[in-house]
Amino acid sequence: MPTFRDTAICIRHWDWSETSQTVSLLTREHGLIRGLAKGSKREHSRFSGGIELLTRGQIIWIAKPGAELATLTDWDLSELYPGIRASLACYYAGMYAADLCQLAVRDHDPHPGLFDALHRALGSLSPPTTQTTLAHFQWSLLVEAGYRPELARDVRTSADLAGRGTAWFYPRLGGFSAVGEGDANTGEPWGVRAETLGVLRQLSTGASPDGGEPAAERAGRLLAAYVREALGVEASSLRYVYSVPNARNLRGGS
Repeated sequence: MPTFRDTAICIRHWDWSETSQTVSLLTREHGLIRGLAKGSKREHSRFSGGIELLTRGQIIWIAKPGAELATLTDWDLSELYPGIRASLACYYAGMYAADLCQLAVRDHDPHPGLFDALHRALGSLSPPTTQTTLAHFQWSLLVEAGYRPELARDVRTSADLAGRGTAWFYPRLGGFSAVGEGDANTGEPWGVRAETLGVLRQLSTGASPDGGEPAAERAGRLLAAYVREALGVEASSLRYVYSVPNARNLRGGS
């Protein structure tokens, strides 16, 4: 049976027994791996005392043909990401980012760019810039999952969007339009401030929003609503990040 080694971030874990765990790991070169770590919580195990949520390490596993879970044989802890434990908001943001990874990619489908984005986000989370970090991560996730929004051209008319005031975002079309008239084919458009469209353009280049955290939060709410529409499922931690009950309120103020 083949043995693999990779760097990984633990995005979910469950107790299998008093001494063992099952985990979901986002690996850089092998994608999402679900595995069983027998004896991982024993004091002198080969798992650094257990695989903790939102930590990075080097993992070795054995892939069994036809088995749902891989057999994990070694975990060497590399990074704890202390910033996510600096505040409850940072922890929730880290959990939300991990949940999105779990929902956005299939098992064994490598996305090195997504792994790098999650690694950057977990390493950058801190109370003064939580919303900016989360907006950057959501943008990266949409790009990696194939849902990058169109920011330059009108998705209904193909006209240049430069210089427009209020724009309308069409989640079904994956972009903006100057026309706010939805139909059965295009779906309901969402009204978006020109400033928020500008923030998304900054995020697309890797720049931080000129408007700071308030601007990043507005853009992040819009991206969170779009992520939910695109994936067709809501991350369980979403309500702890933006504290709103539904998609319409989530988009409010964008």
